[in-house]
Amino acid sequence: MCVKARIHSFESFGTVDGPGVRFVVFMQGCPLRCKYCHNPDTWSFKEGKEYSVEEVVNQVLKYKNYIKKGGVTFTGGEPLAQMDFIIEVCKQLKMHKIHTCVDTSGIYFDEADTRYSKLLQVVDLFLLDLKHINNEVHKELTGLENIKIIKFARYLDDHKQPVWIRHVLLDGYTNDETYLTETKQFISTLSNVECVEVLPYHTMGTVKYENMKLAYPLIGVEAPTKVDIERAKKILGVTK
Repeated sequence: MCVKARIHSFESFGTVDGPGVRFVVFMQGCPLRCKYCHNPDTWSFKEGKEYSVEEVVNQVLKYKNYIKKGGVTFTGGEPLAQMDFIIEVCKQLKMHKIHTCVDTSGIYFDEADTRYSKLLQVVDLFLLDLKHINNEVHKELTGLENIKIIKFARYLDDHKQPVWIRHVLLDGYTNDETYLTETKQFISTLSNVECVEVLPYHTMGTVKYENMKLAYPLIGVEAPTKVDIERAKKILGVTK
């Protein structure tokens, strides 16, 4: 069976999506509507271009020498919206001894879905986006609850799957000492977290909203200050 997926774009030399230099695959489609999202062009499940597993693997292999100390990262959009494809393409990449990473919110997690056990066999690292620790604020920030995300984090921990936690710092939502402390308390219950990253909110994606004729939801919200960033890193235990 030829498994295909809708893909938004590729980046040949990514340096911020996992360890080392990485080939980054931006998957198409996402159910979340994060107010700070800088890739609204990846939301629709109908856009992008359809690729087969073989086509993506061939794209990656062109850069194998450049990413040998890095690997491939699937981001989006939400990669696990097209999980069958992710499993098959990562299986193929592992045969070529290429490190695989999935950047996900975990929003689709369902422990009854047996595909997750297959996923863990072929993915080396998960970048888990913890949007907000408070469920009600999470709904306001993203449009959906965080219950599945928290369960997915626990699932990855139970199965000793390496994880990097990513947390966007945004005034009015996550740049709050109480919420940051609660986030740290949750992370401290996980034994599989190798790294915590604070991602300061920025406005670089606003031009995409303009081009798509979408109202930007955070007009007037400033990027966090260096003081805010350092405070968040200290609370969350970021060491770099």
